[in-house]
Amino acid sequence: MKLSRFAAFASSLLLGSVLALTGAGAAHAAESAAVDYVALGDSYSSGVGAGSYDSASGDCKRSTKAYPRLWANANAPSSFAFTACSGAVTTDVTTKQLGPLTSATDLVSLTVGGNDAGFADVMTTCVLQSESTCVNRVNQAKAYVDSTLPARLDSVYNAIRAKAPAARVVVLGYPRFYQLGGSCIAGLSETERAAINGASDHLNAALAKRAADHGFAFASVVPAFTGHEICSGSAWLHSVNWLNIGESYHPTASGQSGGYLPSFRSAA
Repeated sequence: MKLSRFAAFASSLLLGSVLALTGAGAAHAAESAAVDYVALGDSYSSGVGAGSYDSASGDCKRSTKAYPRLWANANAPSSFAFTACSGAVTTDVTTKQLGPLTSATDLVSLTVGGNDAGFADVMTTCVLQSESTCVNRVNQAKAYVDSTLPARLDSVYNAIRAKAPAARVVVLGYPRFYQLGGSCIAGLSETERAAINGASDHLNAALAKRAADHGFAFASVVPAFTGHEICSGSAWLHSVNWLNIGESYHPTASGQSGGYLPSFRSAA
């Protein structure tokens, strides 16, 4: 029975922590042997920006340095399916990514919603147009998050639960992009940066609310990325990159390993 397997997994994690504190943590390799893990979502889960992409994943750009792959490497689950894809919106998750989910699935991770809210267009508008146009576009995205996104998230979450009724589902949020008052001299204004950060917080609040309503865990990555935003001097996010525009405003490999991975681990 899968529920008891997951309880055993949780107990073994606790035991592993105790053993590690006493200098006897060699049992970790077998800790997660019973877990069937499926990683869903958009580019923040596929690992765009982290490099080292699996050529077999094509335009989905699944990275070997993405947090799902890092977690699987460290925990050796009995099965691991990685279907997250760059550019995915909620309907892409429901129609293209849920194949590996079954009643045997124990653990699911997911980032989705940013593309539905127009993430790419917001950033393009803010980089190329005026401050007022940027702020207006950010406000449009926030209005979409309030009016339309909740139902789209409900559709995804319901579909996941229907296919994996016993799984622990961890919904991860998005980082704030900018450290205000940071080291950036050129580029967006502080007003634009603050508006973009506010939109990220607004989106995260919506994701957390819908996750809670479905009995899913929500893992905020904001604390882990604090001090590592763009303009911090130690950024775990790419700024605009005209030579590789698709990686702009995505986590670096350090953002995946230092930001997303521990946030997921703490909630899983």
